Amino acid sequence: MHIVLLHQYHHNPDCPAMCRHYDFTARWARNHRVTIIGSDAWESRRITNDYPWVPDGVDLVSVRVSYDNQMSTSRRLVAFASYARKAYAAAMTLKDVDVIIGTSTPLSVAWAARRVARKLGVPFVFEVRDLWPDFPIEMGAISNPRAQKWLRGKEGQLYRSADHVVTLSPDMSAHVLGKGASERHVSTILQGSDVERAGLAREAEVSGRLRDEFDLGDERVLLYAGAFGRANDIPTLLAAARQMIDRTDVVFTFVGHGYYTDLIASEARRLPNVRLVSPVPRHAVFDWFATASLALVSFVDVPSVAASSPSKLFDALATGCPVLVTNPGWTKELVEENGCGWYTPAADPDKMASALRNILDDQDLLERAGRNAVRVARERFDRNSLADTFENILLETVSRHSARLQPS
Repeated sequence: MHIVLLHQYHHNPDCPAMCRHYDFTARWARNHRVTIIGSDAWESRRITNDYPWVPDGVDLVSVRVSYDNQMSTSRRLVAFASYARKAYAAAMTLKDVDVIIGTSTPLSVAWAARRVARKLGVPFVFEVRDLWPDFPIEMGAISNPRAQKWLRGKEGQLYRSADHVVTLSPDMSAHVLGKGASERHVSTILQGSDVERAGLAREAEVSGRLRDEFDLGDERVLLYAGAFGRANDIPTLLAAARQMIDRTDVVFTFVGHGYYTDLIASEARRLPNVRLVSPVPRHAVFDWFATASLALVSFVDVPSVAASSPSKLFDALATGCPVLVTNPGWTKELVEENGCGWYTPAADPDKMASALRNILDDQDLLERAGRNAVRVARERFDRNSLADTFENILLETVSRHSARLQPS
């Protein structure tokens, strides 16, 4: 089977970003031909050079598209359209294609993938990693009512026309089904994590090295590792840190970059219990989770974000680090039902600080939550197992499509 993946933001474990597709395509390439049509947006952001840019056995077609998270909305739209146009042209040159996957965001990737699939007469699989256009609408990036209506119409068309839709959370699947997609053709495959790599971090006793390097002493690390974006509710974390300034045994550590970097840097200069650490490659983030007492997985309270499948959640749990989440959706149910974390509402630093004090004062509770985290990660979040599930969906989709083409 020749699998073609359209992914505008291809990257590898040397980058400070999740590596779902790097791991998945590496797994698929053992049995199939795999081609990624990506862009050059992330290659310059490699922090290390420890991994090949593309997994062994995977072909990459890279198109040139400028993109940065600091771009204005209008410039981002231009970049989205540019990738869709160039990816479509590149895909049409490929031979013996069996299935096309379009992974959002943005919707334009899925639109290009569907168009290629129709032209080539092969099935189209839509992987939904974020709910678009709901997310940019709820965050205020798209305010024009006509544009909102048009985009939501296109979104529904893409779901209904896909031969299969794969989402990253049960709440996303419910959203897709609500747009008219067939239940038989919608599957949830969680974000997942590299459980093996996480286990190595647990066993490597890296905590001492990081504590020495970043002058953490014996302080208990409350870790936020990821993007400092507008959706990540960073001001609430900083407000909770201010309320806990009396806890000299605790340090709020922020690893990453983004919209709130300057705000975090300012607070780190002012508050002794706040530290800012530059972004680290994905393969190194497990060392930080292995060092932390608790991971903070915070977001603003909007429905599209509550449905998300944040990589930091899975990486933390795989490393045995309990989590505190602020999403009221499926992640709250996950951590509470499995005893591997806690929930406090978004934008409520008082409740967050109070909960953190209680959690940190019960070491037995923390250790039990850590053990539960490792258990649930092994059972449900292993990327290899998730990649195999996705592979079976692709095989079944191709088989079903081929059967429809056979003369009766």
